[in-house]
Amino acid sequence: MATANPPHDFPLERTVPGPRPEASAPMSTIPPPLACDAHCHVFGPAESFPFSPNRTYTPPDSGIDDFLHLQERLGLSRAVFVQASCHGTDNSAMIDAIQRAPGRFAGVAMIDESFTDDDLAHLHANNVRGIRFNFVAHLGGAPDMDMFWRLVHRVAPMGWHIVLHLDAKDFAHYGSMLDDMPVPYIIDHMARVPAADGLDQEPLRLLLDRLRSDDKCWVKISCAERLTEGRVAPYDDVVQIAQAVVAAAPDRILWGTDWPHPNLVDMPDEGELLDLLSRIVPNGELQTQILVDNPEVLYDFDS
Repeated sequence: MATANPPHDFPLERTVPGPRPEASAPMSTIPPPLACDAHCHVFGPAESFPFSPNRTYTPPDSGIDDFLHLQERLGLSRAVFVQASCHGTDNSAMIDAIQRAPGRFAGVAMIDESFTDDDLAHLHANNVRGIRFNFVAHLGGAPDMDMFWRLVHRVAPMGWHIVLHLDAKDFAHYGSMLDDMPVPYIIDHMARVPAADGLDQEPLRLLLDRLRSDDKCWVKISCAERLTEGRVAPYDDVVQIAQAVVAAAPDRILWGTDWPHPNLVDMPDEGELLDLLSRIVPNGELQTQILVDNPEVLYDFDS
């Protein structure tokens, strides 16, 4: 069965910085009612929700109270908390965050084969609607693929989806895996394509082809701060990349802040990230589709 992470000895040595203490208020993107941050995390507080002993980084606490302040600052109403690798398969911090505002928040869990049917039912009752797998090298690389498929088929009857965190250089390698997916799947952060490589790079071409040809494929236009050359605003080189992604399948695009931005050195301003959406998608109706309508397809929010 699923078990909690063991308690820490304090104080913990943090190995990555935390987010900015205050986001700027968005200026050009005014979120519509029920707008959703579809990719964010909660970290700790570690005294209540210990980090995984197998983590590759130790972040400062960035809990639900900090996140609620961010949502108010940005004018957002809903969120999808995505379990991060620093908490491993102990989803307790995420479930606690969801329970703070029932019907407003949803979750994507990380699980392993220790999870019982009752464990999965508990997650489902708390509006978890997907599971996530990390394939990126700096977070430990690809999972055991036999286990991967067992877990995918385990959650498929529940109507859940699969979230995949891939490196751009590896995207071509996983084509057959994506072909075989029995449920909707979401590619995190535009497959982490480096914006400096432009529109003709192979990973982006493959991503766009898949979006056009596979109606199970969804993509998050998130993490401009990771994709841009130099890793700092104003993210001009990301705009055309994201526009191409949106144009390929506007009804299967999600947007998120990635707060509190794990493993970054130069922390972005979330207000600037939200304003970037207006440069990517100037059309207000399409902004509403991405921020409101599309998340409602995958997650059970209260109206």
